[in-house]
Amino acid sequence: MTFEMNRRGLLVSLSAAALAACTTPPPSPRFPQLTFSHLPPFRLDAQTLDVVDGFRATSRADVASGMPVPPAVSARQWANDRLVPLGNSGSIVFTITEASVIETKLERAKGVRGVVTNDQSERYDGKLAAKISIRDPARQRSGEVSAEATRSRTVPENLSLNERDKIWFDITEALINDLNSELEKSINQFLQPFLIR
Repeated sequence: MTFEMNRRGLLVSLSAAALAACTTPPPSPRFPQLTFSHLPPFRLDAQTLDVVDGFRATSRADVASGMPVPPAVSARQWANDRLVPLGNSGSIVFTITEASVIETKLERAKGVRGVVTNDQSERYDGKLAAKISIRDPARQRSGEVSAEATRSRTVPENLSLNERDKIWFDITEALINDLNSELEKSINQFLQPFLIR
């Protein structure tokens, strides 16, 4: 009888352990911080730097705020890493004018074909845009540049949550790298009078 009770107890324990193993979700992936401190900063002849989030999501389809690294967060990091005020007067205002990633549901195959195919189920359209304004009323001068980056990606219907988060991170990384390249060119071309070499 003792053997039978121990056997039952062992089976219950093993069943519970197996059930727990089946329901434990995989750990969430950890993503690196997107920084630009490894790049040379733009040393600017202005006294202050303000970073302004001038964009507000207007669509429920905008998933940017739920991403592991939202595009707006990467843009703020870019501004703080790369724009360095070193002057005695004037101000730099970095304004994020767009930081959206819109999710669009895609048409899937129906019937037998729908059962045997793995369709693309969503498309993500990302857009990141920013403006840099420098104003120095004391010396009666000003300058402004802007840049925009867009990316689009479709995903299959059998995507796991962790795989989706990785794709979302990749979208943000691509957007901020594109924006960085565009802003670099514009600053060097149009904000020369404010650059301190």
